Amino acid sequence: MTGKSSMTAQKVVVLMGGPSVEREVSLSSGRECAAALRGAGYKVVEVDAGPDLCARLLDIKPDVVFNALHGRWGEDGCVQGLLEWLRIPYTHSGVLASALAMDKERAKAAYRSVGLPVVESVLAKADEVRKAHVMAPPYVVKPNNEGSSVGIYIVNEAANSPPKLSRDMPEMVMVEAFAPGRELTTTVIGDKALTVTDIITDGWYDYAAKYEVGGSRHVLPADIPTEIEIFCLDYALRAHEVLGCRGVSRTDFRWDEARGLDGLILLETNTQPGMTPTSLVPEQAAAGGMPFGALCAWMVEDASCDR
Repeated sequence: MTGKSSMTAQKVVVLMGGPSVEREVSLSSGRECAAALRGAGYKVVEVDAGPDLCARLLDIKPDVVFNALHGRWGEDGCVQGLLEWLRIPYTHSGVLASALAMDKERAKAAYRSVGLPVVESVLAKADEVRKAHVMAPPYVVKPNNEGSSVGIYIVNEAANSPPKLSRDMPEMVMVEAFAPGRELTTTVIGDKALTVTDIITDGWYDYAAKYEVGGSRHVLPADIPTEIEIFCLDYALRAHEVLGCRGVSRTDFRWDEARGLDGLILLETNTQPGMTPTSLVPEQAAAGGMPFGALCAWMVEDASCDR
């Protein structure tokens, strides 16, 4: 990283909010990151992403955009393409990696290409899923291109009828075999996988469990066998690399401890992981000696175009 004088001279736009279903958590992430960057000496402008985003960026003329958006448009390559067009350096992954990671089925194809373990899944029309089981229970139904456990339906083994999906679910959804076990996650910063967190909840690790205070408990480092820790770190780094991620990513796993290493399944990789007070990435970075302000500053210094 450069010295304090160059950081103080940099104007950083923290991009947050936006129109996705994850707007509120993005606003929370953005405010936390903006405060941390001001504390590190940057000149920060907070921008709630809307239809006038291009005009606002041209007016502000930032040196760097810190992308704190979550969900569609901010996490799927759309805003990354705009920033490439404007030639404004930005944080996190580029156009292709963002789009690939956000599309769960295509991300799985990338994982399989390098031998990473994933569960069986199919894409199906939401109306077909509402009419009949398209896979033998237990299984999970989720949007193919949303994050933060938005729109998750778990169909238990004893379920006699298909799930009653809400009408705001997309036309096409992913149906995947349910992976039992513990919820584990690993952060990658640059080219290094940090550690493993064990996420403990009363039920499914859904949107509320992720973002509400007390929604989940994080055990860091996870109390798991050394072999499982090593493979979580290896799988997370390989997932980061095969998707072409840059900056910071977080990869989530399920681990069925009764099956040992065979029970470790990769779920998905987040290219715009949450940066809120209850988020996992800041916790893992801090455990490794990088406090929140230093993490945000590292991301700014890592920013570029052509990611």
